[in-house]
Amino acid sequence: MRSFRTEIENPIVEKDIIELDAKIRQFKGGKLDEEKFRSLRLARGIYGQRQFGVQMIRIKLPYGKVTSNQLRRICDVSDEYSTGRLHITTRQDIQIHYVDLDRTPELWAQLEKDDITLREACGNTVRNVTASETAGIDVDEPFDVSPYAHALFEYFLRNPISQEMGRKFKVSFSASDADTGLSYMHDLGFIAKLENGVRGFKVMLAGGLGSQPRHADLLFPFLPADKIIPLMEGVVRVFDRYGERKSRSRARLKFLLKDVGLDGFKQLVEEEQKAIPIKSYPIDAEAYPKVNIANVVDIPNVEIADKEAFEAWKSTSLVPQKQEGYVAIGIKVLLGDFYTDKARLLATLVEKYAAGELRLSLRQNILIPYVKEELVPFFYTELLKLGFAHMGYNKAGDITSCPGTDTCNLGIASSTGIARELERVIKAEYPQYINNPDVLIKISGCMNACGQHNMANIGFQGMSIKTKDKLVAPALQILLGGGNLGDGNGAFADKVLKVPSKRGPEALRLILNDFEANGKGASYVTYYAEKGKPYFYDLLKPLGDLDTITPSDYIDWGSEEKYQKAIGIGECAGVVIDLVATLLYESDEKIVNAISSIHEGKWAASIYHSYTAMVNAAKALLTSENTKTNTHISIIKDFDEIFVQSNRIQVEGGFSEMVLQIKSNEPTEDFAKSYLKEAQDFMESVETYRKLDLSNV
Repeated sequence: MRSFRTEIENPIVEKDIIELDAKIRQFKGGKLDEEKFRSLRLARGIYGQRQFGVQMIRIKLPYGKVTSNQLRRICDVSDEYSTGRLHITTRQDIQIHYVDLDRTPELWAQLEKDDITLREACGNTVRNVTASETAGIDVDEPFDVSPYAHALFEYFLRNPISQEMGRKFKVSFSASDADTGLSYMHDLGFIAKLENGVRGFKVMLAGGLGSQPRHADLLFPFLPADKIIPLMEGVVRVFDRYGERKSRSRARLKFLLKDVGLDGFKQLVEEEQKAIPIKSYPIDAEAYPKVNIANVVDIPNVEIADKEAFEAWKSTSLVPQKQEGYVAIGIKVLLGDFYTDKARLLATLVEKYAAGELRLSLRQNILIPYVKEELVPFFYTELLKLGFAHMGYNKAGDITSCPGTDTCNLGIASSTGIARELERVIKAEYPQYINNPDVLIKISGCMNACGQHNMANIGFQGMSIKTKDKLVAPALQILLGGGNLGDGNGAFADKVLKVPSKRGPEALRLILNDFEANGKGASYVTYYAEKGKPYFYDLLKPLGDLDTITPSDYIDWGSEEKYQKAIGIGECAGVVIDLVATLLYESDEKIVNAISSIHEGKWAASIYHSYTAMVNAAKALLTSENTKTNTHISIIKDFDEIFVQSNRIQVEGGFSEMVLQIKSNEPTEDFAKSYLKEAQDFMESVETYRKLDLSNV
C-alpha cells in the first residue's frame, strides 16, 4: 500500500484507499465486525457476488460519460484484476466481476489515475447521478444538463450528510421533455426547462421501482438551476433523519413520503433550511470542459459490401445531433456486456475520429457523439469489424436485463438467459420490431427491478413456482402496460400472470401477435390501457397451467441442471448495523472526523459529523435496551424518554434539544465548535454509562 502515497496526487482519495486497505486487514484479522466492514466496502463500490470469495466492482461514471483514456484505463484494470468483461448497468455504471477483495485498493488506485472513482457506487449513499445519454447534443434540449449533473455529483461525493442514510438515493437529469432520464422513478428527478431566459428544472420527488413502484410527485414545476443543490441537501437531510433504517423494504424515500405526505415533507425540508450552508449554488456551465472534436482532414475511403445492411443499420443506429454536420451513433450492446479487446479499439476509434468520449445509456448501450456525417460509412465498417454494428439501437429487440442469477446474490431466476432467447425470437420471427421504438422489453432477476421491468411495456421478473408435487421450477412474472409518457409522467406495468420460465418466448409471441392483429397503430401503452388487464390475463392464462408442466420446465435458461432456488444475502440496499460496540466505535470515528473538519474550515461538515456521532451513540444504548431504532428522529426522542428523563444520563435541556440544534443554527465556526464540544461531552457520558452498565452484568 505504500505506493499509493506517492502515486495518487489527491490526498483525499489517497486517504480513502489507504483506509480501505487498513479495514480489509482488520477484517481479515478478526478485528472488524463483518457487518461494519460490509457497509464500508459497499460505499467503496465493492459488492459481494453470488460466487463465494470474489467481489463485483461497480465503477461510478457520472451521467454515463467516459473518455477514451478512461475506457482504456478501465480495460487495463479489468484485464489485470477481473475477467476482461465489462457490464454496463441501467445506472450508467460499469461493473466488473470476480475480483479478489485483497486487490481492491490497488485496483481503485489504478482507476484514480484517470479520475475514475468507486466511491459511493453502492451502499446507503447518493448513487451514480444519471442523465439522458444525448445531453449536450439533444435536438430538443433547452440547454446541456451535463454541467449540472456533474456539479451535483461533486457536491455530494464524500459529503457527510449522505454517507450513512437508511438506504440508497437516486437522482436523474433529463435533457428535454421526452424525459429520457426517467425522472418519475427517481428519488429526485430534474427535467431541463427554460423560463424567461432562466435555466432551471422541473423537479420530481420520491419515485421508485422495486416491489412497490411509486410515481414521483411534482415538487416544483420550475426551480432555478442555482437552487437544485440546496434543495437536494434539504431533501437528503430529511431522508437521513426521518427515513426508515430498520426495515430495508421500507427504507426508501417513497415510503417516507407516503407516511408524512407531500406537504408534510415540504415542511420538514423547510425546517432544515437554516442548517444548509449554501442558499444559492450557481453552476458555471461555461466552465464545463469543452468538447475536443478530432480534426479529420482526410476522410477514409471505404467500400460498403452490403449496402442494404448498411442502410438498415443507419435507420436504427443514427441519432440526430443539434450541432450541424454531426450525428451520434448508437451501439446496441447485447445485455450490456462487452469486452476489453474490442473496447480498447473502440476507444481509439472515437479518439481519432470523433470527440474522444462515449456516453453509456440507461438501456445498457453506448452512444458515440460528434461523428461527422461524412464519416458514417467509415464508422460503420470499423464497428462491423468490432461486432458493434447490430441493428436495433433502443428498439424493441434491444432488451434490458440485469445480471440475475449469473452473479447476483438476489437473483431468483435467469434474466440474461431468457433475454438472449427473446432477442433471438424477435430477430427470427418478428423482424419488423427490430426497427420499432415503441415496444420496450425489460427483464429483472428478482423483485428489486435493477432491470426496470415494472416500467416496461412488456416486463419479465424472475421468480419461482411450486407445482402440485411440491417441486420448484424457475418462473417469470409477466408485467404489461408500463412506459415513459414524458415530462415527468409514466405508467407502471401491471402484474398479469406467472408462467414457467421456459414458456417466456411463447408468452412474448402471444403478446406480439395480439398487438399485431389488434393494435391498429396505437402505442403499446395506449393499447394495453384500452384492453385492460383481464383481457391479457385470459390471453396468457393457458401458459400458466402447471398441469401441463414438462421436465424441461425445471431447467432454467442458460443452465443444464435442474433448477434450485438459491438466494443469498442482498447487498444492493446496504446493511443495518446493530452491534453496540461497533456503533460506539463509529461514533468515536465521527468525532475525529468532526475535529478534522474544524481544522479544514468545513463548518457544515463538522456539524454533521458531530450530529451523527451523538445519534449513533444514542442508538448504541437503545440497542442494548432492545429498543427499536428505526429512524434518527425516533432514536432522538426515545433516548430522551428512556435515558434522560429517567436520569440515567444527564443532558441539560434534553437530548432532543441538544441534538436538533443542527436545524436551528446556521453552520458558522462558533456553532461548529460549540456543537462539537457538546458532542464530545455527550460521548464521555455515554462511555461512562456503558462501562458502569457492563460492570454490573
